[in-house]
Amino acid sequence: MTEKRPTLTLKPKAKAAEPRRGRPAGKGPGRPQGEGNPRGPGGAPPRGTQRIEPVPRNEAPGDASPRLRQSYEVKAPVQLDYRPDLRDDSLAFALLGAASSLARVRAGTALPQALAEVFQAWDPLPQARGAMQDIAYRAMRQLGRSGILLGMMTSKAPEPAMLAGLLECALALLDPPEGTEPPYEAFTVVDQAVRAAAAHPDFAHAKAMVNAVLRRFLREREQLVAAALRDQVAQWNYPQWWIDSVRTAYPDDWQAILQAGNRQPPLTLRVNRRRTDVDTYLKTLAAAGMRAEQVGPSAVRLAQAVNVAQIPGFADGLVSVQDAGAQLAAPLLDLKDGMRVLDACAAPGGKSGHILETADVDLTALDADARRLQRVDQNLQRLGLSATVKAGAAESTDWWDGRQYDRILADVPCTASGIVRRHPDIRWLRRKSDTHQLATLSSKILDNLWQMLRPDGKLLFVTCSLWPQESEAQAAAFAVRHGAVRLDAPGQLLPRSGAGQDHDGLFYALFHKARA
Repeated sequence: MTEKRPTLTLKPKAKAAEPRRGRPAGKGPGRPQGEGNPRGPGGAPPRGTQRIEPVPRNEAPGDASPRLRQSYEVKAPVQLDYRPDLRDDSLAFALLGAASSLARVRAGTALPQALAEVFQAWDPLPQARGAMQDIAYRAMRQLGRSGILLGMMTSKAPEPAMLAGLLECALALLDPPEGTEPPYEAFTVVDQAVRAAAAHPDFAHAKAMVNAVLRRFLREREQLVAAALRDQVAQWNYPQWWIDSVRTAYPDDWQAILQAGNRQPPLTLRVNRRRTDVDTYLKTLAAAGMRAEQVGPSAVRLAQAVNVAQIPGFADGLVSVQDAGAQLAAPLLDLKDGMRVLDACAAPGGKSGHILETADVDLTALDADARRLQRVDQNLQRLGLSATVKAGAAESTDWWDGRQYDRILADVPCTASGIVRRHPDIRWLRRKSDTHQLATLSSKILDNLWQMLRPDGKLLFVTCSLWPQESEAQAAAFAVRHGAVRLDAPGQLLPRSGAGQDHDGLFYALFHKARA
């Protein structure tokens, strides 16, 4: 018996002007899972293996507009680890690697981890790795728009998910954000996307469909894009619930916040003042032919992002990669030599390193994920610094020796909604209900840590969230519960990108514990 292949039909051109109201490529809703701090490596939440819908939609009752029809046919699992017989330096190879990464994200994996899995399975050359990463991040930032466009041009969601990812990656290259130049010629993208489809056994049969969809987009781009942009998901490249939440929380700034989250972030460094100073390091960069500017007391922003291996002095601990907003934490703690300090939820160790660069303190770096603590050890070793690194949950006392701390940094688990410019997959992996669940966990952590702070000590509460339920409302409730004195701190930092200010969306609240 011959194997039955799923097929896609192209919509008649007459339908192109109508925006789709159904689901673009992807399966049903799912949610990230993880233990301890839900923010994984680099601040992104760790993900489970549940499938997600990359462009969730809020349908009005009785909405009669057409929807993508999901297929319920039982199919063999896609071969995500299959290495195609393509040259490593070809765009087709990079497109297929990025598509494999997007398919993994659709299954619930964080994009950095998804790329790492592809790199391990395919063992591509460094140049190919960079191209895959660039395309995957472009596609993730354009996923709302690409998904809507794809829904307008096909009769149902392309399957398997890796085929949908290939089309979304190609559309992201053909339809870059306004004001930016396409990275490749259009005919090259189409040709290489078709070659990529032909090279994978799970959807080689769909290469003609790939060719037809992409060529149709090029022919009818103006009409298709105009129709797609009537949909807010396509216009802003966020799930509808996310757009609505930002608009409700920040009625005067919501558009700027959404736009900032879609921009590619800069590479910002923190200068290790134990080894050098900002002026000296800027001269070091200039000597290496790298343009940069100071954007904070110890913060230097490179004009052009490069691999960390190319950053002068990085391997020797002269600098670390850290957002300018995140560099506010250590100074706010008002550290003095000899203090006993706790960095709760410490991984990957950026703030721990800054604390130790600031003062000679007895630091405990705590995190629930023992694997992520390896990153803390690696960062501290590179900086030539040391701390007591412990695996333990910040909401428990199993790891605590009973001695109180002079300072506590509580960088608590959150939705990471303030760092989507660095981790664009977060917006598609999160669900609205995550906010309440993570706020509940963070409340338990803060209550538990308060008993570990000595009288006259200070606790700095930090999140990388934009949602008031996780930030200001949490801080206000905590102060009432414990009679904590609230000191001056920045509060909510909205994401900014441009001259002078350039930082992620972070929240800071500083508390003082009165003497008994």
